[in-house]
Amino acid sequence: DVSYLHSSTAKYPIPLRLELPVADKAGMATVLDLKTRAQGGQLVPLSEIVDVERTQRENAIYHKDLLPVVFVFGDMAGTLDSPLYGMFEIFAHLREQAIGGEPLEQFFIRQPDNPYSYSLKWDGEWQITYETFRDMGIAYAVGMILIYLLVVAEFRSYLVPLIIMAPIPLTIIGVMPGHALLHAQFTATSMIGMIALAGIIVRNSILLVDFINLEVASGTPFEEAVIRSSAVRAKPIILTALAAMLGALFILDDPIFRGLAISLIFGIMVSTLLTLIFIPVLYYAAFRKRLEPAETPA
Repeated sequence: DVSYLHSSTAKYPIPLRLELPVADKAGMATVLDLKTRAQGGQLVPLSEIVDVERTQRENAIYHKDLLPVVFVFGDMAGTLDSPLYGMFEIFAHLREQAIGGEPLEQFFIRQPDNPYSYSLKWDGEWQITYETFRDMGIAYAVGMILIYLLVVAEFRSYLVPLIIMAPIPLTIIGVMPGHALLHAQFTATSMIGMIALAGIIVRNSILLVDFINLEVASGTPFEEAVIRSSAVRAKPIILTALAAMLGALFILDDPIFRGLAISLIFGIMVSTLLTLIFIPVLYYAAFRKRLEPAETPA
């Protein structure tokens, strides 16, 4: 930086930087030919006032968690741009390597145990990915427990919530093929979409189960009530699903929320159809022996 430019529109002074062409950066000759103004006002080359001496620079010793480390950085480019693919490939190659006659220890989650031996700790995007999906998994599990408790409190049954939540794992049938079809990676926002799908599925299932219970309470035979539940509730459930899918289309081209949109669109599409089939069948299989004899005249 040869000077600074002070401007009223800039918060900090703007440095004026003198930079050589890339081809001239390999040697010192061009630098030594640069001229500077002497006390007398004349221009003299740097070679007349500067002595160049080659020395060995002391390398810095980096530490992390009080352990000496050497950082190795890398990135991926191409079709599989996620660093995780390259990381797993390097991991497979390093498993066959040995340092000092001993295999190189590699750690993904915890820190190395022995500070006096060579080891490799995978960090960076892998650590961020692991922590993100770990926290998302915990949130997903807590959400499932809370949904189960709420449905138990509503229906006063421990079996009905299991039937209502049964289609939740079926969202994978729509989510994973959807990502593969659009050549998208499963990201943290995709996981958020799956958590949102759980609530949508439970809502649709509750509509079907509640309709069956109301029909049975009004005197409709249990089998007929089960059949009518899908026929009557199909229209509002499908319209709600289409509205949610249409809303997700607007964020499909967003680079961050693309995974969320794919999970919602394909997950809702598949889970809605499967819910209309599985919930009546499961509910009929679970309560057929309990409710049908009560409807049979003596």
